[in-house]
Amino acid sequence: MMAAMGIDTGQGVLTVDLGAVVANWRDLSARHDASCAGVVKADGYGLGAAPVARALHAAGCQTFFVAHLTEGVALRAALGAGPAIIVLNGFAPGADEDAGLWPVLNGLGDVEAHAAAGRAAGVPQPALLHLDTGMSRLGLDAGEQARLGQDRARLAGLDLRFVMTHLACADEPAHPLNAAQAGRFAAAAAIIAPAVPRSFANSSGLFLGAAFRSDLARPGCALYGINPTPAAPNPMRQVVELQVPVLQVRDIAAGDTVGYGAGYTAPRNVRVATVAAGYADGYLRSLSGRSLALFQGRAVPLIGRVSMDLTTFDATDFPELRPGDRMMLVGGAGNTPDDIAARCGTIGYEVLTSLGHRYQRRYIGGA
Repeated sequence: MMAAMGIDTGQGVLTVDLGAVVANWRDLSARHDASCAGVVKADGYGLGAAPVARALHAAGCQTFFVAHLTEGVALRAALGAGPAIIVLNGFAPGADEDAGLWPVLNGLGDVEAHAAAGRAAGVPQPALLHLDTGMSRLGLDAGEQARLGQDRARLAGLDLRFVMTHLACADEPAHPLNAAQAGRFAAAAAIIAPAVPRSFANSSGLFLGAAFRSDLARPGCALYGINPTPAAPNPMRQVVELQVPVLQVRDIAAGDTVGYGAGYTAPRNVRVATVAAGYADGYLRSLSGRSLALFQGRAVPLIGRVSMDLTTFDATDFPELRPGDRMMLVGGAGNTPDDIAARCGTIGYEVLTSLGHRYQRRYIGGA
């Protein structure tokens, strides 16, 4: 209500370019030369599953992946009937109520439970079958695959829409596990579900070549501007910018310290700008002393520790900076989520999915 009345709430503004998300999806779809889903788990990688999915659906995307049942139910409410919504972590038979979601079957127990429910109802249950080919996380392991291949009658009661696997090392094109997984998946799918469409490539897998194409690709991070080819320039459009307000600017003398633990000691007279964002807003504490913001396109170094609600920067070279001005905490040249992640030893996924809900969200663009 305050924002609607025109009152400055003092919050950061997270701008999400839905047009860039759609353009990235179209580029990936063209590369795959087959159907391409949209992975919108973790609230659309932190950017808002509902607005992202609505934009993708308007652009022609007909299939969406989420992680949890609750995410699927919320997405169905946002999209309405029509597009397929698939729950990667699966769920118990009947747990989707009236949402019309498809579970991923990640073990033989899942297969048996959903098949039994389908036989009891007299209506085959729609689902995806997940074959583990090297991730050793979810999916039927080699032993379960062998048992299912020897007794495919266990699938009676299921309406398998896709059989899938998940690449473990797709962002490392030369890794031998990529080819091994492709071979294992082709062999197992041919025995267990030869007539069922297949879903294979994730974001990075789409750049591995024809052997990794399938009936349905599942890009996630690349939709949101994360580089799916880390050893090469990023082919994706950037999606996010985070502008945060400067709360205070002060001058300190050489030898003065800044922040918790006196983690920064001024080597000279320094002008300190304090902004309204911290680790409670998803600006990682591990960025302390290692990152930067942009003001008028120029780098402003982070000094001291990132605290819960506040972060401090060395604005000595910016005499024009005043309280109320905004600095770009994420976005711009050299300050993408991937750039920020590299400074503190993590990945762009964590930077995006950590962004909190205290920012005002601004969506631009679309289909």
